[in-house]
Amino acid sequence: MSEDALLARITVRRDVFGGKPIVRDMRISVELVLSLLAQGEVPQAILEDYPDLELDDIRACLAYAHAVIAGDRLDAVPVSGQ
Repeated sequence: MSEDALLARITVRRDVFGGKPIVRDMRISVELVLSLLAQGEVPQAILEDYPDLELDDIRACLAYAHAVIAGDRLDAVPVSGQ
């Protein structure tokens, strides 16, 4: 899956978590997924704890973090509620 396709799985809704990026319009933030990974959780454990997530969602969170750090444009991330 391309990075743009992964980033399209990340959405920003001003009415959810104060506009923080979330996964596929669910109430699961990119921040939460990255925090779990940083704490040493393996993707399979995250998927078991959050059954609505898919492996590509976790990859999308990593792609988002990379895009932010690299200073890339985030045009592929849908924003609603502007």
